[in-house]
Amino acid sequence: MKNILTQILLAFILAIFAGSLLGEHASYVQPLGDLFLRLIKFIVVPLVLASLVVGVASTGNVKKLGRMGGKTVLYYLATTAIAIVIGLAAGNLFSPGSGLNISEESAESVEAQEPPEIVDTILNIVPTNPISSLAEGNILQIIFFAIFIGLGITMLGEKAATVRRFFEQFAEIMYKITGIVMRYAPIGVFGLVAPIIGEYGLSVLMPLIKVLAALVAGVAVHAAVTYSLAVKFLANMSPLKFFKGIAPASIVAFSTQSSSGTLPVTIKSAEEHLGVKKEVSSFVLPLGATINMDGTALYQGVCALFVAQFFGIDLSFSEQLTIVLTATLASIGTAGVPGAGLIMLTMVLTSVNLPLEGIALIAGIDRVLDMFRTSLNVTGDGSAAVIVSASESKHHVSRDTSINV
Repeated sequence: MKNILTQILLAFILAIFAGSLLGEHASYVQPLGDLFLRLIKFIVVPLVLASLVVGVASTGNVKKLGRMGGKTVLYYLATTAIAIVIGLAAGNLFSPGSGLNISEESAESVEAQEPPEIVDTILNIVPTNPISSLAEGNILQIIFFAIFIGLGITMLGEKAATVRRFFEQFAEIMYKITGIVMRYAPIGVFGLVAPIIGEYGLSVLMPLIKVLAALVAGVAVHAAVTYSLAVKFLANMSPLKFFKGIAPASIVAFSTQSSSGTLPVTIKSAEEHLGVKKEVSSFVLPLGATINMDGTALYQGVCALFVAQFFGIDLSFSEQLTIVLTATLASIGTAGVPGAGLIMLTMVLTSVNLPLEGIALIAGIDRVLDMFRTSLNVTGDGSAAVIVSASESKHHVSRDTSINV
């Protein structure tokens, strides 16, 4: 895996130079990136299903599953809320919307997106047709389906031993296929990054450079402070070891702009480099790829203030608090795919009555912003897996000690 990481880094650097030199002609290598994305998407659904079924079944009891689930969701919601606050702070500090001179043609109207009702979000998790959910790649519904299969296997015990062995072997097959796909990752990363650099050069980014600077600063602070403190004090792991171990997944996420698409790499990095137990990674990471959107939430804070400042609107403390609440809840129902941040942003802007036309102002560089926020999303998933794994290990030790006493 170290060789793959080195190759990905070299491919990324090479892609920057190639994109800068070739400009629009860099689009000729786009098919290489598209192929990598198709390969990643090709393994996501069967990998999530198999790994999550095995993860739930291997917990051994429903009580343990509930404990792990509670810790995971609580951590994700807490870090998401912190990320939005950091995003708002970065937006206030950098004031990215002040003094910009963007033509009115850019401010085309954007159709409003109604914020999802909490009840609807919960109901939509339950599939009416699990097979259809698998075919459509609806990750939340697949997670629900897989959890119940795992629960059924756990409750039946030896009666379901054959089914359990099937999913264990199926999961191993998918891990092997993931390894094969990852050998192509450096070429895929080159094919994805070079066209972006060629299309969105520095000259295009300059008018909105403060938005990018605010987002990058917020991402850096959230990763360096929130995740570092979390893994250090909640998992007793060196932050340096954590960031080095999760780096392959973070780089692939940066290139693909998809938390769900990066999931196979995230699972592999967490287990092989960070020592996360398979039963934890196969449960926490698929869940995180769907509901953990720290980077996207941070982006909401920066962009909401950008839009408000651009149109000369002052947001009160209560309105900024509304942004925190709305973005935290909206992140649960936002898919981990490229472009999902813009959909989520319409919900946030609507909650505080900001002009939706503001979205069009940043839509042109959204893909560049998406690279940073998705990388943070995946890094956050890895931190959750490390922390839950460490917590479960402590629980086993304390339980064993009490039994011996």
